[in-house]
Formats: sequence, structure tokens, C-alpha cells
Amino acid sequence: MRLILSDFISLDGVVQAPGGQEEDTDGGFQHGGWSMRFFDEEVMGPVFGEVMSQTEALLFGRRTWDVMASAWPGRAGDPFADSMNAIPKYVVSRTLSADDAASRWNNTTLIGDDDAIGAIRRLKDGGGDGGIQVMGSASLATQLVENDLVDEYRLMLEPILLGGGKTIFPSDGRARPLELVSMAQAGTGVLVCAYRPAAD
Repeated sequence: MRLILSDFISLDGVVQAPGGQEEDTDGGFQHGGWSMRFFDEEVMGPVFGEVMSQTEALLFGRRTWDVMASAWPGRAGDPFADSMNAIPKYVVSRTLSADDAASRWNNTTLIGDDDAIGAIRRLKDGGGDGGIQVMGSASLATQLVENDLVDEYRLMLEPILLGGGKTIFPSDGRARPLELVSMAQAGTGVLVCAYRPAAD
């Protein structure tokens, strides 16, 4: 299975709390909800639909899963919401129990934190030809990049500088060349870009 990293990202590389004011205030972050004014349904909606059509499972870190599990189960009746609720989901957490994960959002499986990277490798190797999509989940996403598990980056590059915050990019000094495979421009100035690791 291909692992697809999907993120709203500022020009200075921040992915923290794009959707809501109180979504993630770690480090005193004060710009929660910064991406919402840039959402262009006409351009970005079909991109989300396309990625979801390629997705066989969703993978989250605990904080992003908490936000999603509080929002999506109550939105039944909308095709995108129905897809989000029906699709298999995995959450990496050291504090959730398997029962809590399954009861709060259906079709959720807990990946314990003792060997999360190994479990994700096995998930990738044991699946079909579709994708495992990671939405948000900055801390988990950074680990996936560090361990060369990302097959595609779907980045919504937004015209704003946030001056600091969480990123998905490791700071280990290693260069990771990427290849741009598609790009669409929204009327709000967002560049919706798909990148894959460049061939050696």
C-alpha cells in the first residue's frame, strides 16, 4: 500500500491547527483555524475526493484522531462524511485503549506506541494496491518522513506565513529530493501540489 501524507501547510512550513482555534495550542500557538479562509471548494474539493477514492485506510496520530472522532461520526448523510466513517482507520497512541478507539469512531484500530513504525511498515506491506492516507498528525508524519515511509505528499500550500509552529519535516540535516507530479491553483492562492520521492 502507498502511504499518502495530506496536509494544509503554510509557506513557512507550519501544519499546526489548520482547522480550528483550539485544535492545537501547543507552544502557545495562536493562529488556530488559519487555513479555513483559503479553502476553495471548486478546486480543493475534487482533490480531496480524488485522494479519498485512492484511499483504503486512514492513519492518525492521537491528537488529530481525537479531533476527527469528535467531528465526523455526527455528520452521516454527506458522501464524504460517510466515506470517512466507513473506511478503516488506524490511530497511533500510547494512552488510548483499543476499546476506547473502537467505541468512539467505528472501524478504528489502535496501533500501540511500542513499535508503531514497525506496525505501519507491516500495514503497508500487507495491504492491497490502494493508499493509506495520513491527515494532519504532525508528530507522526515527521516520524514517517524520517523512516522513508511516505510515498506521496499531498500538500495544500497556503499563502500565509505563521512565524513558527509544528511542521512535518524532520530537522536531521538529510536531503530528500522530491518530484512534483501534479499541481492545481485555487482562486484563493493555494497551490495544491502532489510530490513523490525522486528516483535515485
